Amino acid sequence: MKTASALQPLRLGLRWLRLLSHRQRQTLVMLLLALATSVEFLENIMFVFASSHIVGGVDADPRSFALVQAAYAVGSMLMILKQQWLAQRFGYRYYLTGALLIFMAGTLAAATSYSLPQLVAARFVQGVGGGALFTSCRILVNVMFAPADRPRASRIFMLGIFMASALAPAMAAELIEHGVWQDVFYGVLPFAALAALGAWLLLPDAEPCQDDPGPALGPLLLFGAAVVSLQAAMTEARFDIFSHPLRLALICTLGIGLLMGFLWQQWHHSTPVLHLRALRNPVYLTGLAMYFVYYLISNLSGYVFPIYAEQALGLPLATTGWLNTFAATVSLAGIFIYLRFAPHLPRKKPLMASGLLLMAAAAWWFSLMPPNAGPAALAWGLIGKGLFGVMVIIPIAGLTFRSLAGDDFAHGYRSKNLLRQIAASFASALGAVLLQNRQFAVHTSLTGALGQHPAQTQQWMDITQAVLGARGLDAIHAHRVALVQLAGLVDTQARLIACEDLYRLIAMLALTGAVFMLAQRRLD
Repeated sequence: MKTASALQPLRLGLRWLRLLSHRQRQTLVMLLLALATSVEFLENIMFVFASSHIVGGVDADPRSFALVQAAYAVGSMLMILKQQWLAQRFGYRYYLTGALLIFMAGTLAAATSYSLPQLVAARFVQGVGGGALFTSCRILVNVMFAPADRPRASRIFMLGIFMASALAPAMAAELIEHGVWQDVFYGVLPFAALAALGAWLLLPDAEPCQDDPGPALGPLLLFGAAVVSLQAAMTEARFDIFSHPLRLALICTLGIGLLMGFLWQQWHHSTPVLHLRALRNPVYLTGLAMYFVYYLISNLSGYVFPIYAEQALGLPLATTGWLNTFAATVSLAGIFIYLRFAPHLPRKKPLMASGLLLMAAAAWWFSLMPPNAGPAALAWGLIGKGLFGVMVIIPIAGLTFRSLAGDDFAHGYRSKNLLRQIAASFASALGAVLLQNRQFAVHTSLTGALGQHPAQTQQWMDITQAVLGARGLDAIHAHRVALVQLAGLVDTQARLIACEDLYRLIAMLALTGAVFMLAQRRLD
């Protein structure tokens, strides 16, 4: 690992940089690191928010969203595993500039995709480029700045991520509302291009490691195969659990076996890709567990809310986007409050447990909404959802890595971001499969209930046909339109009940996380 003195943050050959003070140059690099990381967060949140429109745009079913997310996760995780070697061999200037260009190429490919295989391949390329950003930029905060400057760099880095998270939903909604689903991808390109230019101009070169052959390809392929197998088992669960249970069990066993084989190989290897031995610190391991809980709940909630608000409650797309942005703005405001009062909180465990309880309350609030609920009715749940991120993830981040320094910090952060991608991919698959399964079951139940109450159903049909007849439709067309409206009502009600059931699951996960947080003694 290079030191702050050995790895200068500026390319001093640029004459205009000499016009800036040392602190201004430092701030410029801090903003660059925040921007480069924010690019990935912006694109990912926009993609998840617009998932139903994007998947529909390539004529795929909702279950396919899990496959698309898995492609990104696998590409990202493979890049994270190679991050240390690539950064040392090529230097951060070439490495991050190249990663951003690959990310942009994948984004353009996604925007021009017209089929599911094309979109899957494009998302994989995006993941390869995006996987370099978060890990590398966070490591550079520690590497490029002296200890006295790191708190300011960390604050700018963190605020950049939360600002991107706040901007993304509203931006995605407005782009689709006034354009097409492809604009979700085009919208992120200017930010990525600016970050690539900044990386080329401001990041340091490093001495290439010519003697290091780099990590072997075998472990990377083993890890990728394990993740793909587990993801395939998740996405096919609905169809195979009763019709082909043995096949599903074999896929699960294969995925778990490959993953365990990868971890065993890394544990015993003299120069592993993933330095597991250096990360046996119990505080760090407890923090990783809570990271997984947070990312699972956050991504599951992020997946279900746009479907819940737009398709189940019937809110306009733009309104749904701005509601999501409202929750993220609450998080952003909460950061400033946290930074102001955190030094006066010697114990963070009660705060983190309270954040999980707030998320449980918010999810339960959403699960109780009537079909005609408007934006104002969702406000309390959105506030709880927004505060959840601040009260949980920021204290976890501060406590998890406090015992790691130097190379251990870099290894630890790579492992954390691997876990982040696994949790995000798992949450997307879980949300897509459970929502589709539950919606199908509720739809069947509602259709059966209509058949069991023919008098009430016929009465509704007669009233609707009369209203349509008064508007000028003849009897045949009025009957057909009434049937379409009835089918639409059943679909909407099934989707609402399915979303509310998923929110009850999120509430239970958050409550379980709160109990675990209070019971553990490592993060305090």
